[in-house]
Amino acid sequence: MLLEHDYHSKVDGIHPYYSMGNEPWDHSMASAERPRLHLFLVDDDEQLRQTLARRFQKQGMTVTAAATVAEAVALADQKNFDVALLDLHLPDGNGLDLLAKLKERQPELEALMFTAHGSMETAIQALKGGAYDYLTKPFPLPELEILIQKAFEKVRLARRERQWVEQLHFESPRYRLIGSSPAMQRIVQLIEKVAPTDATVLIRGPSGTGKELVARALHNNSPRRDRPLVTINCAALQETLLESELFGHEKGSFTGATAAKPGLIEVAEGGTLFIDEIAEMAPGLQAKLLRVLENGMYRRVGSTQEIHADVRIVAATNKNLEEEQKAGRFREDLYYRLNVVAIRLPNLKDRPQDIPELVQHFLSTRILGPKPFTIQPEALEALCRYDWPGNVRELANVLERAQILAENSTITLDDLPENLVESVPEPIASSSGDPRTLREVERRHVLEIMRQEKGNKVHAAKTLGISRRALYRLIQKYRLAEE
Repeated sequence: MLLEHDYHSKVDGIHPYYSMGNEPWDHSMASAERPRLHLFLVDDDEQLRQTLARRFQKQGMTVTAAATVAEAVALADQKNFDVALLDLHLPDGNGLDLLAKLKERQPELEALMFTAHGSMETAIQALKGGAYDYLTKPFPLPELEILIQKAFEKVRLARRERQWVEQLHFESPRYRLIGSSPAMQRIVQLIEKVAPTDATVLIRGPSGTGKELVARALHNNSPRRDRPLVTINCAALQETLLESELFGHEKGSFTGATAAKPGLIEVAEGGTLFIDEIAEMAPGLQAKLLRVLENGMYRRVGSTQEIHADVRIVAATNKNLEEEQKAGRFREDLYYRLNVVAIRLPNLKDRPQDIPELVQHFLSTRILGPKPFTIQPEALEALCRYDWPGNVRELANVLERAQILAENSTITLDDLPENLVESVPEPIASSSGDPRTLREVERRHVLEIMRQEKGNKVHAAKTLGISRRALYRLIQKYRLAEE
């Protein structure tokens, strides 16, 4: 192999544009804080491929090289790239045709075209074909490096915009980890420690406790944050569909497979794959997932071609995996491979001190416009005393319903579901018996009207100017049925 300076002295004579000094490239790009650029180099000149590959690998890039159109297309079916360097003239075709095939497979890819025989016409064709820019050999390496960096930035911005659109609902302020209780603070501290690593994480906890929010926090605080976060729910798909969704399939691999399709592992390349309800995955698929976790290799359905995945796996379950293992429904080796770091989320009833903070958070999102919502102390007390079998998800839904029903932007007991108020143990508030308090005045007034109407709740509610439902709440609140 020729040394870099030796090679450049042989390309079109000693050309000053191949200077190796005065490099503008920011070498911090290769740091753990920046995403690693995957460069695809396609040129039939072996010495040029080796020289460029060696140079860019030193700068922290991952470089994949090919010499022909056929080889490049085959590689593009196996790996995802950020930026491609394509020679216009290749032994089995031209770079413009190759660019079209690459864009079809990887629409967000940016490509730089170069040739030893450039013209204005070929430059225009390249740009019209979707190339980011066009260079004529010999080209100055500093200029090439600047173009690669700019093209990569464009790729990152496009991916970020797509993710914002796809994840708009979950990026809403309504879906953040909220809570200052010791239990939640321990979870936040654990996320901060684990997120910067590539460690596999198993999130455990009952439904509605926020397992997907933890997965999102792990991704957003990792070096993979600029790559996709892809979610798949194992309980939502049958085994055959789940395998196709996860690993992808080839054309004709089963009835209805009219075209090849990448799996979500490929879609998440360089990013994070969140596998929810993993205990629902069939044993056969568990074995295939275990292989991905062990060596990163897998195959599409109907293919013999091995594909390597660069993806972080985060899994979640609300089941007891130890019991699932004993029952033979979950592989022991997969459990240990997933359980590198475990994050356990508590039930909402086990952290009641977080409920007021969660209530304030959900009400501040103002789903019904700019008007702020408040909540009466009695209603908040009812929320704090409720058991919340549906956890935080149930609380969010209850408050959304209350905001719709509330009058004058104030949530009262009347705006909460009846089953919630009725299931709260102990009276929400007790009377002190002091006739000077507003609470006691209200209790005595309601009791007097009930006596005047001889217990007829329809007439009593009409006299009080409230609904029958509101009257039932007052009767329960002050335990008037006993009197």
